[in-house]
Amino acid sequence: MLKGDTPAQDRIDKKQFENLCGLQCTLLEICDFFDVEDDTLNSWCKKTYGTTFSEVFKQKRGKGQISLRRMQWKLAEKNASMAIFLGKQYLGQKDKIEYTDDGMKSINENINNIANLLNNPKPNRSDKDV
Repeated sequence: MLKGDTPAQDRIDKKQFENLCGLQCTLLEICDFFDVEDDTLNSWCKKTYGTTFSEVFKQKRGKGQISLRRMQWKLAEKNASMAIFLGKQYLGQKDKIEYTDDGMKSINENINNIANLLNNPKPNRSDKDV
């Protein structure tokens, strides 16, 4: 055994470790999975990858993100809610209705016309006016 190696490090499988990173598992969750301490996992990462857990995690989580994105796009083909969500995220689509000045102008004109009718009612027509 090399200096710094521990029997606990032998329990860590590289393929399983990378899969857990792809699933976005936390450091503590991965430690629990392999039944090792966080310093043991970090030492194993330095020995195996030449860098810390956090750097390895940043590199290896990408496959999980790609897989999740692929599933979301497939789901959007059959699920309107997912299509709307992705439209908002990637296409800048919004639920908010924006009014233009022209639209507000016509609304204001209608309100003013109604107010004028209420304030200045026309006299009732008599039978002679018809």
